Amino acid sequence: MLLRRRSTSKIALVIAAVLAPALLGTTAMAAPTVGHGSPVDVPATAAPSLTWQGCGGDIPPAVECATLKVPLDHGRPGGKKIDVSLSRIKAADPGKRRGTLLFNPGGPSGSGLFYPLALSGLLPQSVKDRYDLIGFDPRGVGASSPLACGTNTADERLTYRPYKRATFAKDLAWARDIADRCRNRNRETLRHVTTRNTARDMDIMRAALGEQRISYFGLSYGTYLGSVYTQLFPQRVDRFVLDSAVDPERVWRSMGQSWAEQAETAFDRWTDWTARHAAQYGLGDTPAEVEKLFWDIVARADREPLDLGGTRFDGAEVREYIRWEITHPSVAARTLGLLRDAAAGKPVPTFPTFVPTDNELASYLAIVCGDARWPTDPAVYRADSRRDSVRYPLYGDSVSNIFPCAYWDRPIEAATKVDNKVHALIVQNEWDSQTPLATALGLRRALKGSRLVTVDEGQGHGVYSLGISACADGVTTTYLTTGRLPARDVICAADPLPTADSRSISPNPNPNLNPVPNHFPFPGR
Repeated sequence: MLLRRRSTSKIALVIAAVLAPALLGTTAMAAPTVGHGSPVDVPATAAPSLTWQGCGGDIPPAVECATLKVPLDHGRPGGKKIDVSLSRIKAADPGKRRGTLLFNPGGPSGSGLFYPLALSGLLPQSVKDRYDLIGFDPRGVGASSPLACGTNTADERLTYRPYKRATFAKDLAWARDIADRCRNRNRETLRHVTTRNTARDMDIMRAALGEQRISYFGLSYGTYLGSVYTQLFPQRVDRFVLDSAVDPERVWRSMGQSWAEQAETAFDRWTDWTARHAAQYGLGDTPAEVEKLFWDIVARADREPLDLGGTRFDGAEVREYIRWEITHPSVAARTLGLLRDAAAGKPVPTFPTFVPTDNELASYLAIVCGDARWPTDPAVYRADSRRDSVRYPLYGDSVSNIFPCAYWDRPIEAATKVDNKVHALIVQNEWDSQTPLATALGLRRALKGSRLVTVDEGQGHGVYSLGISACADGVTTTYLTTGRLPARDVICAADPLPTADSRSISPNPNPNLNPVPNHFPFPGR
């Protein structure tokens, strides 16, 4: 289950530069518009307002920032307030402006405050002409009343803990300790950091922005947040694009287990691709030879961890690293070559590692533990781990071993049942192992008024504006600019895959857009 590695990206540098300065601007507060499916009935009051100012730091002046105050508990709109931080890039052509386009980059725990800035070089001009691009950090994340669990070391924050009989009792103690720390540090707030409440915050944003309806682009976890919004506020939905989809019926443990179902197939496809490019990579002339090389390296790392530029990886960590990269074949092939060198005792570059911050861990757990109930019996986790470590050789029991959610307080609301006819566009790669095609089909069944664009032979996590499929980009841009959904679901061809990549180690061949997998077990970024 874990979190381990992340390379530095442009968006990470942008966010790091601006989260340190104080975000300026406050708002008056109003009660939320509560939509269908909400357990509370809140009377409407005057819409809040926003005061936009420069964001500070190295952020360009075209990007403005503001802070919105929202109820901690939407069932008590007159009670305690928390801050939600927003950013805005105004529509490039006021004469063509349609409204606002909100963004969520995934996670959960992903900062979206400057996601529009990171996307600005990728989105087509026709979209930037028509929408104010709105980024925000969801409640509990980053600059939005951030949560903290009080963890101090990397080991405390690593959630990938393969099952071992000798360490299971220690892992149980770790999971209970993390849950207790999160609860004790956030007694008033923790249970209110949920996807449903973030969706309610979005509706307050809508009112504060002066819009009757909002448009939205959500990636990965962002597709679940978007689908929950469609269920709670169907009358407020304009044009929703849901890219790389979470199945709302599988929130959350089952969603993580869906990765295991896809990872083994993705691995087979990758060994085939690598063998076909043997002249370039020299990792084996057949898929069987590539596979044998990989498992020999895993066995070597289990006997004695590999030195990867000063970081030591055992076999489980080698498997974890490769399984994030195999949907980008050239990147994974280059990494396997480096692993082979390390196993032979040759020096290799430092492998980028990712240890979550305390806030990333806290806000992530708040969502995955607070949205839905988890098993509470340790025997369930032990049995599932034993089963899955055999069933899925590559993926193993990455989402099956004990997790802090086992010791979490019971969610204050049931997971949202998404079942409506709201129009939306779902875009999905056929071979995305982080949000598999099967989970996109699940979201398509739940959103009966939606259309699904599947990229045939598409690989990787994320589709729109990433150079995956010109066809899929065209359908999505047409929808955002005209509102026209396809008459039926669409199958698009993937653009040709690159046969090489200049970066020696990188989990995603596009450095401009959230290039690193979340490495939390659910549901990916």
